[in-house]
Amino acid sequence: MLEFAWPWLFLLLPLPLLVRLLPPVSRPQAALKVPFLKDFEQLQSRLRRRSGGRSAALWLAALAWLLLVAAAARPQWQGQPMPLPLEGRDLMLAVDLSGSMAEEDFMIGRQRVDRLTATKIVAGNFIEKRKGDRLGLILFGEQAYLQAPLTYDLKTVKTLLEEAFINMAGQKTAIGDAIGLAIKRLRDKKGEKVLILMSDGENTAGQMDPLKAAELAAQEGLKVYTIGIGADPEADFFGMVTTRSALDEKTLRRIAQITGGRYFRARDTAELVAIYDAIDAMEPVENEKRFFRPVDELFQWPAGAALVLSLGLLLRRRP
Repeated sequence: MLEFAWPWLFLLLPLPLLVRLLPPVSRPQAALKVPFLKDFEQLQSRLRRRSGGRSAALWLAALAWLLLVAAAARPQWQGQPMPLPLEGRDLMLAVDLSGSMAEEDFMIGRQRVDRLTATKIVAGNFIEKRKGDRLGLILFGEQAYLQAPLTYDLKTVKTLLEEAFINMAGQKTAIGDAIGLAIKRLRDKKGEKVLILMSDGENTAGQMDPLKAAELAAQEGLKVYTIGIGADPEADFFGMVTTRSALDEKTLRRIAQITGGRYFRARDTAELVAIYDAIDAMEPVENEKRFFRPVDELFQWPAGAALVLSLGLLLRRRP
C-alpha cells in the first residue's frame, strides 16, 4: 500500500502560481525603439514558434514541481503486517535424572510408569503451552548439564527432554549445582527469569549448597518453583514403612521461599498435572500480539524524475 509520511506538504503545490500572481518588480524601461515593418514580421513568426515551446516547457515545469513536492512528502510502500516474536519470560526447567526417578509409583491411564516418564509427559505438555517464552533445559544427577540453552524452539526442548534417561547424569542428586547452572545461564538476561526445579531426593552431590544457591538466585532476580515428586512412603503387611526415596521437602520448600517462588508436592500424575497448570497460571504467557509493517522509502524516484526534467528545461533554454 502506497502512503505519504508527510502528506501536508502537498499544500505547497500552488506556490508557483501564487508567486506568478505577485505584482512584477518595476524596472527602468529602455528607450522606445520603433521597428520597421520587416522587424514586425520577424517578431510575429518568432512569437508563434515560441508560444508552442513555452506551453510544453510550462507543462514540464509543472510536472517537475509536482514530482518534487511528492518526493518531499516521503512516499512509502507499506508491506504486509508481520507478527513480532512475543516477549515472554526466560524459563528454565531442571529435571532430576538420579536413580530414584526409576521408581514406578505413577499412573498414566491404567499403566504404571516411573517418575521420569510421567515427568516427560506432563512437562512436555507444559512446554507446548509456553509459546512466547524462551525455554531452556537442565538435566542433573551427580552433576548438572545444560541440555538445551534458552530458545524459542519449544519443539526441540521437548524432544531433548523426551530423549533423557535415568542415570544419564549420574546416580546421585546435585540440586545446588542445578540452581547454580541456571543462575549462570540467566544472569545477563533482562526481564522475568523463572526456574522450575523437580527432584525426588535430597542433595547428595555437587559443589554448591542448595540454600546458598537459592540466596544467589534471589540476588539475581531468579524465581524458583520447586516440585517434590514421588508417592508417600507406604507401610507393608507387617507395618514396616517402605522408604521410596529420601525426599528433602524442607530444603525444596526453603529454596522456593528464599527466591519468591513456591513449593509443590506431586504424589501422583493428577497432582503433577495440577502443579504445572498452577505454574502456568501464576506465570502467564504474554498473549497480546504485536505486528510490524516493513516500509520501503520511494522518495528517490520522484526526486530523480524531477531532477531529469529540470535539467531538460535548462538545456532547452540554452541558445
